[in-house]
Amino acid sequence: MASIWTRFKRLAYLVHRWTGIAACVLMAVWFVSGVVMLFVGYPKLLPAERLGALPPLTAVSCCVPVDQALQWADKPDAIRSIRLAAEDGRPYYRLQQADGRYLVVDARTGDARPPITQHDAVSAALWFAGHAAQAPALQTAAARTQAKSLGAVWLDVVQEDRWTHSGALNAHRPLHRIDVNDPAHTRVYVSSSTGEVVMAASRSERMWNYVGAWLHWLYMFRNQPSDPVWTWLVIALSGVGVVTAVSGTLVGLWRWRFSRPYKSGSRSPYRDGWMRWHHLAGLIFAGITCTWIFSGLMSMNPLGVFNPHTARPNLQAWQGGTPGLTRLPLQAPQALAMLAQRGFDARQLEWRVLNGQPYLLARDGNNRTRLILREHSHYVVRDQWPQTSLSVAAPKLMNASIVSMQSITRYDTYYFHRAPASMYGASERRLPILRIKFDDPDATWVYIDPYTGEMEQSLSRAQRTGRWLFNFLHSWDLAPFLKAWVLRDVVLILLSVGGLVLSATGIWIGYLRLRRKLA
Repeated sequence: MASIWTRFKRLAYLVHRWTGIAACVLMAVWFVSGVVMLFVGYPKLLPAERLGALPPLTAVSCCVPVDQALQWADKPDAIRSIRLAAEDGRPYYRLQQADGRYLVVDARTGDARPPITQHDAVSAALWFAGHAAQAPALQTAAARTQAKSLGAVWLDVVQEDRWTHSGALNAHRPLHRIDVNDPAHTRVYVSSSTGEVVMAASRSERMWNYVGAWLHWLYMFRNQPSDPVWTWLVIALSGVGVVTAVSGTLVGLWRWRFSRPYKSGSRSPYRDGWMRWHHLAGLIFAGITCTWIFSGLMSMNPLGVFNPHTARPNLQAWQGGTPGLTRLPLQAPQALAMLAQRGFDARQLEWRVLNGQPYLLARDGNNRTRLILREHSHYVVRDQWPQTSLSVAAPKLMNASIVSMQSITRYDTYYFHRAPASMYGASERRLPILRIKFDDPDATWVYIDPYTGEMEQSLSRAQRTGRWLFNFLHSWDLAPFLKAWVLRDVVLILLSVGGLVLSATGIWIGYLRLRRKLA
């Protein structure tokens, strides 16, 4: 037994010594980039940013009936979504087909929009940047030069670059890249499918991300939205980091004299120099280092450990129809007039269905919403869906009984709002929210937004476990911590500095050892 223990300790020493040389470099990168990510997140286009840049929809200038736009679809009944918005001063219907592709129809003429050109992309980018008045027709071969003088430079068309890895952009690829000469030097990405702006990142945001999210997530190794090579690379490196941190913690504890000090009077065998600093920093910051590396590994959902085990909520049953087949018989001009009478400045209209009942969802420039429903042969504008309507539709989400259904007015442990810099910063997360718990094998929780009629979030038991092992351990996102955000940020920065000291001393020790070995 003593021999086995001796061999185990020896193995721990060797594992920490030789994996630590590379792992400390990686951990130093993660500590530095993690601090940057507290303040500058990966580029994202927030809903209010996108909507706020759109021109208002007016009943005077809009629109042909939706039926006329649907005539361009191969299968009108299968259209998944219908959205009306104006990107460059002209309103367009955007129809998402069953295969996810978009069909765009000019809402003034009812004609299908031709493929998005360089001129269209530059015009949309200028509208987004607030330079709409400077966007005349750019139809000559010198379009790039003219756009530059107007305040925008068309760069190229790309499938993906370092700022557009999100899978949500797949239906919009390839993307037009345009640099706008505004004070922020914004780079704008325009969909080749719909002609709308789908991503924007200022120069400052891009530069900080090189030492922030792009570095933290090792995106230099990612080549496409779904990249299994990158995924397993991050999992493997995170796994090595966990092994290094755990073995280092064990070695540090074994080397520390708890009962009596060494002859030098110190409880560490290292009297001075880098080894002593590394030993002390390791003992102080071992816990947080192990926690952060392990939770980073959990963020990759290795081997699908947090995947739901049974069927997910049935959104088709929840809707009870498609907007291509079931639509409110109220045309856009009348709907916009109703909204304007109530002081609502609509920037976007969406045709939707909930439990077989068609309705319109309107959004303004701040992403506030209004619903237009038909009640007792009359059209009404509402702030929210009546809870009775949601309660009637709720059983269709899952083939299981409902344990509880509650409208909550405060964020809970699983449904909460994060700052824009967070990776979840683009989520709307309105209150109140309808929380439904089902008695299925996964004990699924579903959150329904009464302002939109959408399922905002669905969590199985495994996903709720993942919330603790990744989100909580990695970013301390419980409500009390988020409320005291200044103190939280200060503590996270101090712990990151401690982790950086641990990593930096390990890098130097590894360098000295390698130099001796090579010599």
